[in-house]
Amino acid sequence: MLPETFLNLATALGLGLLVGLQKERAASPLAGLKTFGLFTVAGAVAALVAAASTQWVIVAGLLAITTLMVTGNVVAMRGPNPSPGQTTEAAGVVMYLVGALVVVGPREAAIVMGATVAVLLHLREELKHWVGLLSDRDVRAIMQFVLISLVILPILPDRTYGPYDVLNPRQVWLMVVLIVGINLAGYAAFRILGSRAGTALAGVLGGAISSTATTLGYARVTRANPGTARTAVVVVWIASSVVFVRLLLEIGAVAPSFLPVAAGPLATMLLVFALLAGVTWRSSTSPGASPLEPGNPSELKPAILFGLVYAAVLFAVAAGQDLLGDAGLYVAAFVSGLTDVDAITLSTSQLVQDGRLDPGTGWRLILVAVLSNTVFKLGLAVTLGSRDFARRLTAMGAIALAAGVAIVLFWV
Repeated sequence: MLPETFLNLATALGLGLLVGLQKERAASPLAGLKTFGLFTVAGAVAALVAAASTQWVIVAGLLAITTLMVTGNVVAMRGPNPSPGQTTEAAGVVMYLVGALVVVGPREAAIVMGATVAVLLHLREELKHWVGLLSDRDVRAIMQFVLISLVILPILPDRTYGPYDVLNPRQVWLMVVLIVGINLAGYAAFRILGSRAGTALAGVLGGAISSTATTLGYARVTRANPGTARTAVVVVWIASSVVFVRLLLEIGAVAPSFLPVAAGPLATMLLVFALLAGVTWRSSTSPGASPLEPGNPSELKPAILFGLVYAAVLFAVAAGQDLLGDAGLYVAAFVSGLTDVDAITLSTSQLVQDGRLDPGTGWRLILVAVLSNTVFKLGLAVTLGSRDFARRLTAMGAIALAAGVAIVLFWV
């Protein structure tokens, strides 16, 4: 018992000293190394006493710490160099509770929280600078993602509906959260690196956000400026290559047991696309390009639309399998893949994970959707892009389509 007690006290003291070190380096007038060490030890001691008496001891200690911090802040504000702010005071209260949590448990959570407080305090200026770089549009995207993931998702019923028993509202919306999260990560990368992006990075960001939108955007650019055709082809093709990485991430998130089966053929297609991109890049005379400005990835209307599309594809795949056998599955995959590959990938992976679909058929459906989407993007290039852009992209697309069909038909 004694070693455990001393370990808890030592852990609490160490966490307090860690945070206190940061405040000491920042020359905080309110609390430093010794004070934060005492705060966490006080929390641990209060928790030890509370275990033998009453939990109100912890509350009394919290009130005492809060009173001390408020009093110290009042005195500091009356000094010659007042520094308004609540960071040190809040950190003091949190570290007292972290000290109590070390004893009450779980100790691991207390260690993580103490370290997190230290990192947040250390990165204070960097965080201010980062927040200053955010536009209203960026903040809106973040808040909309919070709405989608933390407000809507928890209130949806977690049960299946429909004649094929495949439509689970919470499961459907979870896929929405996954896709919006991936798109938001791509958008964040664009906001950080977009203005400095070269050709390769422009393609990677385009694939992370939307390869179809990237194709549409650069096709229009080449129609207005035909001299950019070679660079635009490289960007679009790299974006199309990144799609396979995105699909593998989606499969791994939804159906981990399906990933080893799907990884081989999808990785082979990724290699084909990457080789074509490399050959085209070497022949490109333009050194770089910046990615086109993407839209807000967290808008509620597109999120709802994706959820409806995902639910429709999930139902269509189940109905196609029941009514038409494998032929119905491939028709559903081809049609749904024309404009979006994510929905069929997620729905197929979910069906494989639930044991409703054979994994070998599953990855073939996904690859058929990718080939369908490639055909759609080639159509965008021909109808909206310059002649040179359409010619180059069509040549690469024909090779990729031939490779994809061969893999679908002959992969064992």
